[in-house]
Amino acid sequence: MADSCSLLYNQLKVAEPFFLLAGPNVIESEEHVLRMAQNIKDIATKLGLPLVFKSSFDKANRTSSKSFRGPGIAEGLKILEKVKVAYDLPIVTDVHESSQCEAVGKVADIIQIPAFLCRQTDLLVAAAQTGKIINIKKGQFCAPSVMANSAEKIRLAGNPNVMVCERGTMFGYNDLVVDPRNLEWMREANCPVVADITHSLQQPAGKKLDGGGVASGGLRELIPCIARTAVAVGVDGIFMEVHDDPLSAPVDGPTQWSSFPVFIASAPYRRTVRRAHSNRECHKGKTAVPNRSHALS
Repeated sequence: MADSCSLLYNQLKVAEPFFLLAGPNVIESEEHVLRMAQNIKDIATKLGLPLVFKSSFDKANRTSSKSFRGPGIAEGLKILEKVKVAYDLPIVTDVHESSQCEAVGKVADIIQIPAFLCRQTDLLVAAAQTGKIINIKKGQFCAPSVMANSAEKIRLAGNPNVMVCERGTMFGYNDLVVDPRNLEWMREANCPVVADITHSLQQPAGKKLDGGGVASGGLRELIPCIARTAVAVGVDGIFMEVHDDPLSAPVDGPTQWSSFPVFIASAPYRRTVRRAHSNRECHKGKTAVPNRSHALS
C-alpha cells in the first residue's frame, strides 16, 4: 500500500504541465459523484493531466449547524471506493479527527488536512502513519513559512510523501486574498506545491441568508484569474472543486466551477516546460526560482 502511494507521489511530482485534484466539494449522492468522476476523468485523460478525484464525506467545518455536511464517513467511503474501482482513479478526501485516519487510509490515496487544522500535530501524525500521501492546506491565518513545519511533522512520523496547498489568506472579516508570493515561499517545505484556486476565493460568512444568518459566499468569476496566476508561477498541482450545477450545490456553490470542460479542455497548455525539480534548491532561507513556463488561458 505504501509502495503504491510512493509511486503515485513520484508520478505527481513530475507531472506535466501539472497534476489535478478535482471533484465536487461534498458527496451529494452516489449517482452524482459517479457521474462527475466520469466526466472529469474524460476531460483530464484527453489532455494527459494526471487526475486525483476529490470529494468529502463530511464537511465538519460549517458556518451553520443547519448546513449540509454529507453522508458521513461510513457511507461516504463506500461511495468513494466505488469511484476508485469504477474509473480506476486515485482518491483524495479530507479528515477532521485523528480517529478517522485509519478508515480513510484504507480508501484514499491522498489524505487532505483542512486549512483550519494544518498545525494540529496529533492529526498530522495520525494521517502520516497511514502511509498515504498527505496534502496539507495552509491555514488562512498562517504565514507560508508555517507549512515547512507542518510538512516536517509528516516526515518525522515516517512518511516522506507530503505536499502543501495554498488556499488564500484572511483579508478582514469576510474575505480572502491570494498572495502569489506564497506559492514560491512555500517551496521551503521542500515538497510539491498545490494551488487551491476555488476555496481561495471564498468570502467566509460573507453571504446573508433570507430569514437571518450567514453562509460563505465567493467570487467564482475570478477562478480563471487565480488559475492563470498559479500556473504562471509554476505550481506542481491545481486543486479545484467543480460542479455541474453550482447554484444548486448544497455546499460552497459560490466557489465551485461549472464550466470545467470549457475551462480545462480549451486551455492551450504550453508543454515545452523545463522541469525544475532536479535543480531547485529548497532550504531554510533560500528558495530557488522555479524555471517553469506553464500557461493557462
